[in-house]
Amino acid sequence: MPEAATGMFTPKPGSAPITRQVVAQALMEAKLMLRNGEQLLLAVVIPVMVLIGGVTAGNAIDLDLGADQPLVDLLTPGVLALAIMSTSFTSLAIATGFERRYGVIKRLGASPLPRIGLLAGKVLALGCVQLVQLFIIGAVGQILGWTPAAGFGTVLAFFLAIAMGTLAFASLGLFVAGVLRAEATLAAANLIYLLLLAGGAVVLPLTAYGAYGDVARWLPSGALGEAVRTAFLDGVPAWRDLGVLLIWAVLGSTLTARTFKWE
Repeated sequence: MPEAATGMFTPKPGSAPITRQVVAQALMEAKLMLRNGEQLLLAVVIPVMVLIGGVTAGNAIDLDLGADQPLVDLLTPGVLALAIMSTSFTSLAIATGFERRYGVIKRLGASPLPRIGLLAGKVLALGCVQLVQLFIIGAVGQILGWTPAAGFGTVLAFFLAIAMGTLAFASLGLFVAGVLRAEATLAAANLIYLLLLAGGAVVLPLTAYGAYGDVARWLPSGALGEAVRTAFLDGVPAWRDLGVLLIWAVLGSTLTARTFKWE
């Protein structure tokens, strides 16, 4: 039998490096999320409608939120926080819940990609979607007259707010998806989203809620909203609010690690 020619391709069985597996999983998750009409509605359409409707209606009735800044400068960061919450919590919970129902999570858990890599891919996919949200919502805000603070401090503060907000809400979303059936997850995730949108101090600043603002600041939605607003209004990190998000992230991660079911 003739010898193999020099330089001929030789198969090398084995899995790809873990980083490449995670990136591939993240890109697939992001594409699926953006192709899903319901997910796109939560991620982009509803936040944009809230921003346009809020600025238009607020200017028409001269809405007083107890702050000196222009209305658009208050609402645009709040809507960005809402978009982060909708993607990291509601969309992730619903998608993961139905993946569990159809056995997708179970099959992926048996693949060369370790389970921690699967979760990392989901979180990384959220970052990809959030970039799209930032571009679209930021562009709409600019058209409406939004003038955020400029400088490295703003970028750093916003990055910290996104990172901590994503960790907090993603861990809570995975907790809900891991303990409830798919239909219950769908109902619970949407209900929580609506409750936090209405009374979670995410879109409107804490000053708009009066005495209730002292309670709302300890909610993950209130902390995320204030962290993003502080970043774009003052150009500095809101350390107290970031600390609140860290507490929620630790709590959610602990609950998820103890209760998440892959089947």
